[in-house]
Amino acid sequence: MKLIYCIEDDESIRELVLYALRNEGYNAVGFESGEGLFTSPIPDLVLLDIMLPGADGYSILKQLRNDTRTQGVPVIMLTSKTSEFDKVRALDMGADDYIAKPFGVMELLSRIRAVLRRAQPRIEADAISIGGVSLDYEKHLVTTNGKEIILTPKEFDLLHYLMKNQGLVLTREKIMNVVWGFDFEGESRTVDVHIRTLRMKLGDAGESVQTVRGVGYKFGG
Repeated sequence: MKLIYCIEDDESIRELVLYALRNEGYNAVGFESGEGLFTSPIPDLVLLDIMLPGADGYSILKQLRNDTRTQGVPVIMLTSKTSEFDKVRALDMGADDYIAKPFGVMELLSRIRAVLRRAQPRIEADAISIGGVSLDYEKHLVTTNGKEIILTPKEFDLLHYLMKNQGLVLTREKIMNVVWGFDFEGESRTVDVHIRTLRMKLGDAGESVQTVRGVGYKFGG
């Protein structure tokens, strides 16, 4: 049974979400704030509000992504903050989806199922090496000319997607859909931000990540 945490300070919303999750067969646990979250069992997914007492949702998301035990746990932001800035910020920090309040329960459950499906282990080629960049999917390891490069989970997935499609031009929308798992209303800034940080971390090898003006990106020739 999948364990889902709902971190929401509004009791009526929290209880509605928990009721819906339990009716779907999930083991759902509610938290009013992030206090005590990191001493609890590791969940399969977290629903996270932004405006919370104590540490806000961004701080909690950062903690989840920086802790090796929880960095791979899917996180869906469930919040009344609807600005593009807030959406982009959450996605750039590693959120897997962003749902604005008010929301429909059926849509919420559908988005949860989609995120959980994407979180299932996938069988991939063990390693890819192109132009001095080597990526070992099973070990979650990237090296350039033998030197290990530390990437975030989304940067790793982005590089993997680009490398396994070497030479193919990938649109921002396609990258967003495959790497983040959904179309974000045509928003491409989060892709551009991750491309920029990926190039920086790869150093000289970052030149392999090429911009195709007006279309998207590709890896190598």
